[in-house]
Amino acid sequence: MNRISISRISAWLPYAALLVGILSLSLSAMFVRWAEAPGPVTGFYRLLFAACMLTPLIVYRRPRLAASKSALLFPLLAGIATAFDFAFWNTAVTYTSVANATLIGNTAPLWVALAGMLFFRERLKQDFWLGLALTMSGATLIVGNDFLAHPHLGFGDVLALVASVFYAVYYLATERGRRNYDAVTYVWLMAWQAAGVLLVINLVLGNPLTGYPPRTWVVFLLAAVVAQVVGYLSVTFALGHLPATIVSPTMIGQPVLTALLAIPLLQEIPSGWQLLGGMIALTGIYLVNQAHSRAQKSTVPIA
Repeated sequence: MNRISISRISAWLPYAALLVGILSLSLSAMFVRWAEAPGPVTGFYRLLFAACMLTPLIVYRRPRLAASKSALLFPLLAGIATAFDFAFWNTAVTYTSVANATLIGNTAPLWVALAGMLFFRERLKQDFWLGLALTMSGATLIVGNDFLAHPHLGFGDVLALVASVFYAVYYLATERGRRNYDAVTYVWLMAWQAAGVLLVINLVLGNPLTGYPPRTWVVFLLAAVVAQVVGYLSVTFALGHLPATIVSPTMIGQPVLTALLAIPLLQEIPSGWQLLGGMIALTGIYLVNQAHSRAQKSTVPIA
């Protein structure tokens, strides 16, 4: 009886981890708003604190780090991409609604799928192109409406779109990099690299790194714990036990949940155009995810 109970718990654990990850990442935009600090600064402390938290675990576990330069290249590249992703996306949150920033930032699967077609010879069929058209139409509806109503909001949407490209680079680098590192070690390496790049970005931009009130430091810490450590590790754990065909479409729930949470937490009520554009874009992202997953399965690896 105990074995059956444990087996049932183990079977549901990846799904529970995925839900925890989505909920944790859905709060990312809230932390940026609550911090009331420049976006790149919030991103820097989120990564720095997370890297520091994971360091004792790394020291305790003493993982074997891949010695080759090519293996180390991928977490370092993912760190650079994450740094620019956070710099652009966290700034976007200050110019547009958190729902818009999260939705447009999650168009990364489009760029991942296109890269798969261009560089890895994946075959993309009609459902991908339909998904691409729907996603871009929905995003254009949101961005275009924002530009006409409030140019600053439209600017924030564009920043989120740029961030999504760097988010896609993170996905591509991580897909290769995880072959040489376990999830915790990979996230730790990536976080230190990203924090270092964001430090340089903040120094170049002249953003102050100190002098913030205690409330802001608490938000920095919460962002590190909830969004970075819990969020990233939960999704990474789920990816180790569930197929991407389940995880990728489920992650579409993140912008939906963010939009819902923004109503009571930030008093941001989406307009009719935002709702319409968001639903169209979410449908497109789902189709792209499904098409990309099928294309990966049909791709024959070259020996």
